[in-house]
Amino acid sequence: MGKINRIAVVGCGALGSYYGAKLWKAGHDVVFLLRSDYEVVRSNGVLIESFEESFVAHPKPAKDPHEVGIADLILVALKTTANHRFRELIMPLVGPDSVVLTLQNGLGSDDELARIFGPNRVMSGHCFVCLNRIAPGVVKHLAHGRIVIGEYSGPPTTRTLEIAEIFRSASIQCDVVENVQRAHWEKLMWNVPFNGLGVAGIVGYEVFMSKTLDFAPEVVLRPVLTTEDLLKHAGWKEVIRGLMEELRTTAGAYDIQISKGFIDLMFELTSVMGPYKASTLLDFEKGLPMELDAIFLEPLRRAATLRVSTPLLQRLCDVLVALDGLRERIYQK
Repeated sequence: MGKINRIAVVGCGALGSYYGAKLWKAGHDVVFLLRSDYEVVRSNGVLIESFEESFVAHPKPAKDPHEVGIADLILVALKTTANHRFRELIMPLVGPDSVVLTLQNGLGSDDELARIFGPNRVMSGHCFVCLNRIAPGVVKHLAHGRIVIGEYSGPPTTRTLEIAEIFRSASIQCDVVENVQRAHWEKLMWNVPFNGLGVAGIVGYEVFMSKTLDFAPEVVLRPVLTTEDLLKHAGWKEVIRGLMEELRTTAGAYDIQISKGFIDLMFELTSVMGPYKASTLLDFEKGLPMELDAIFLEPLRRAATLRVSTPLLQRLCDVLVALDGLRERIYQK
């Protein structure tokens, strides 16, 4: 692999903006491919309000991927609901030695990138970080920040280690793993319960556990659930643990072993976040499509394929799909 000079960030919401800004601050040549925030970032840069250190970054902004040109490292931080735009947004950035690293949630994005660009060009990873985009060009960093990366098509290589060092040069904790699919399942064990119940929980614990889908918009107009709300409620806390166990069992059916202790670790890490609204809940409140397929429905399909019983995951998916059809009526502006 040649030396990595230009880094392109595709998907400059909270996640892409934060890591891209950190890389820019460390002296790397970073280009942001932007849509709605283009004028703000071009004029004012990106403000990162962090519990560690707040700063303003001035990456090169671009509206069109053809303006970016060839990038050595392409960080994909799109919502998975935009995966149908992979070719349109990423193809113009790819040269002979480019590496495409997806940091997206859920399962399946790296498979799709590998089909388009070839498995040897794709790396995959996930982030454990507490972020919100609170205004155009402004990201609030509340806690954590660790990245886990690995090769899509095999064990770590020299380039894996080189890219990890690029993140570390920007004061980002970056761990390299032998099996990146295991890392994806581990991240799901947080994303599924906390992203999912943050939304599904607005129907109320009793309705969720009653197994009925007979609710109208007025029934669910109640306060949304932050991570802190979920952890304070004994019933929701038990559902969270049950969902984690179902995902751990499903991963095990695919020969991916995750210890029971990992569940306790997720509770410990979440307890320091305070009243955090997960990304799926924020999308729902804005009337935007939720990342249902990659985070919730694909794990459910994979469990069904190997006949793993996942009643809580099935219930969660049923409620989320129903609410997705009601979201614009519930949160009318």
